[in-house]
Amino acid sequence: MTFLKYLNFFLPAPHIARLPQEEVNAKYKKIRWQVFIGITLGYTGFYLVRNNFAFAMPYLAQQGFTKTQLGLIFSALPLAYGLSKFLMAIVSDRSNPRYFMATGLILSTMANFFYGSSLVLHSFILMLLVLFFNGWAQGMGWPALARVMVHWFSRNERGTKMSIIGAMQSISRSIIGPLIVLGISFFGSWHSIFYFPAIIALVAVALVLLLVRDTPQSEGLPPIEEYHNEYRGNEPGCLSTTDRERELTPKEILFKYIFVNKYLWYLSAADIFVHLVRYGIISWAPTYLNGAKGFTLAESGLACFLYEIAAIPGVLLCGWLSDKIFHGRRTPICIIYMVGAFFAIMLYWFVPVGAHLYDKVALAAIGFFIYGPAKLIGVCALEVVPKKAAGTAAGLTGLLGHAGGTTMAYIGIGSIVDSFGWDAGFVMLLIACALAILALAFTWNFESVKPPLFIFAKNKKL
Repeated sequence: MTFLKYLNFFLPAPHIARLPQEEVNAKYKKIRWQVFIGITLGYTGFYLVRNNFAFAMPYLAQQGFTKTQLGLIFSALPLAYGLSKFLMAIVSDRSNPRYFMATGLILSTMANFFYGSSLVLHSFILMLLVLFFNGWAQGMGWPALARVMVHWFSRNERGTKMSIIGAMQSISRSIIGPLIVLGISFFGSWHSIFYFPAIIALVAVALVLLLVRDTPQSEGLPPIEEYHNEYRGNEPGCLSTTDRERELTPKEILFKYIFVNKYLWYLSAADIFVHLVRYGIISWAPTYLNGAKGFTLAESGLACFLYEIAAIPGVLLCGWLSDKIFHGRRTPICIIYMVGAFFAIMLYWFVPVGAHLYDKVALAAIGFFIYGPAKLIGVCALEVVPKKAAGTAAGLTGLLGHAGGTTMAYIGIGSIVDSFGWDAGFVMLLIACALAILALAFTWNFESVKPPLFIFAKNKKL
């Protein structure tokens, strides 16, 4: 019975009686900021305990592990992360995100504490299993965030809000290195690569539990569409106002709103090609700059740092433009940004050897342009399905984009360059940009101001 009561925490929070109208505005403003701070810091906390294994690999190599073994171990994380991002998303759409996100982050911190033990760090099998476990726990963060976003923020503000979260992710990625150095100096052991960031991530767990709430109705507030008077005739599936707030079954989510949704598949295809460019550039930048452009290790490190830092203003501007200039439409600005990425990649390719400053500028320009679409495609996925299926939609695009795009970035570009040289690798990146633009163009009708064609073959009634 106690176990069943514990499981009840994960069910969507029940609706309570509506507050008096004079109290709604003040409470809505307060809780929306509270919820946004909670999911931003909570999701940022996931990044503190995601890729720490990369920093431990040099030490593990000194213990006798081969690069092949370390690569096999590390591959468990993106595999589990991609699978979890979709499969756990189906669960998240039927769960309270407050506890769902906190549980995922707690499990991820536990995995990092396990890694800090000598027992795990001396066993190939245990490291593989724990890293897979960590990847699975990591996949619980994004779907929970998606459920909160569609319930508390309307379409015309999600781009800005999600871009702020994206900027925080970039900041988190940039500080993890210094944070690890601080942990090693403080604890005097490289094992703190795992447990020092995990200690900080526990603070994020507490903030999620303290600040995040499930739906406005669970706080006595009206749905966000009613509060902002933004009910639209072209809502996904043309659901009635009442039906929008009904929790959907997994069967309905998958077979009525996900698998038959052509726009979601277009977005997933675009996400694959965007991830191919994003990871294809940054993963191979040190190798390309050192081998083909004569960069030192320190110079290539600075160039990669500029790539990540330039992403912050890029993603913030992209989200703001989608909300304020394009009135909640993401496709136009994503296409503009991908065209910018296309020409920035051409600059990066054709900069003469020795012109290191221009190489750095080109790499920063790519970072500026590519992270906006990488973030907003996920927002688009939330908006082509009913909000009760948003987590699963985000999970599907995340699975295909992360698994397909990242795999092609690591393996595809590597094999192409080995066989045909760097020029062929750049051609592959440019083709990926063009295909991303093409896939995004197919979603243009959905976001048109006029009511678009119905998405679902089985939902043709208003």
